[in-house]
Amino acid sequence: MTAFRKLGGMFAIILLIIVWAVIVASAAPLVGRWPILLQLPFYLVTGIIWIAPLKPLLRWMETGRWRVEPPRG
Repeated sequence: MTAFRKLGGMFAIILLIIVWAVIVASAAPLVGRWPILLQLPFYLVTGIIWIAPLKPLLRWMETGRWRVEPPRG
């Protein structure tokens, strides 16, 4: 089952990157008209923000759970 999760997770990561790249690239004609000092933060933020969904996805790939279990006891 772990191999399935890892394979599925890898496909999900690739899909996430492709979808995010299409979304950001589709904004390029609009953002390209902005001054460079506004474009820079836009592309910095959008270049980092796609990483946020990776943590739960990687956790699921390793453990089979989406959330962290609270400590017992």
